[in-house]
Amino acid sequence: MPYRVAQLRITEIFYSLQGETSRVGLPTVFIRLTGCPLRCTYCDTTYAFTGGQTQSIPDILSQVAQYHPQYVTVTGGEPLAQKNCLLLLQALCDAGYQVSLETGGALNIAAVDHRVMRVVDIKTPGSGEVSKNRWENLALLTPHDEIKFVLCDADDYAWAKQIMTEYQLAEKCPVLMSPTHGGLDATQLAEWILRDRLAVRLQVQLHKILWDNAVGK
Repeated sequence: MPYRVAQLRITEIFYSLQGETSRVGLPTVFIRLTGCPLRCTYCDTTYAFTGGQTQSIPDILSQVAQYHPQYVTVTGGEPLAQKNCLLLLQALCDAGYQVSLETGGALNIAAVDHRVMRVVDIKTPGSGEVSKNRWENLALLTPHDEIKFVLCDADDYAWAKQIMTEYQLAEKCPVLMSPTHGGLDATQLAEWILRDRLAVRLQVQLHKILWDNAVGK
């Protein structure tokens, strides 16, 4: 297998409940890769920008197996910024896990293993990184994938609605909307979604509710 000798920079591997996406609440192993080309205004994982430890894919698989999980999420930082992320995703799928990838949407997702659920951010103006969106990715999405908007304010919500209509996103895959934690009020976002009968799933970050604003647990 080509991934036997591949290595990646890993910030952390931990076991917790999935706090977001349609798999919210499910016990999951998280593999957080180091590094990210984006600098979103609301980023809560700045500690993953640098540092980390170099690990081989067999070592990573060994650590994951200790938890006997059904679900594994590869996240960051921006996991696709490391080219060997693609081999890691393949290895996890080959090991029989249900795998999801959390990506910021600025890098090409075309080569991601088809068995992986790709959770792709669309960066809003409030993120400060709207210019980095790789719009070509949207044509690659399938019903197996998910799109996520993190919203800072009413302007972000209006912008996201426009993007949903322009790209017919609800017809491609499930669409998630999240308020920035400690920023946009979740109840306010819920009321906008209901008012507009928007075909999206409202999500809050469950792990931050359960563990007092913790990024991972």
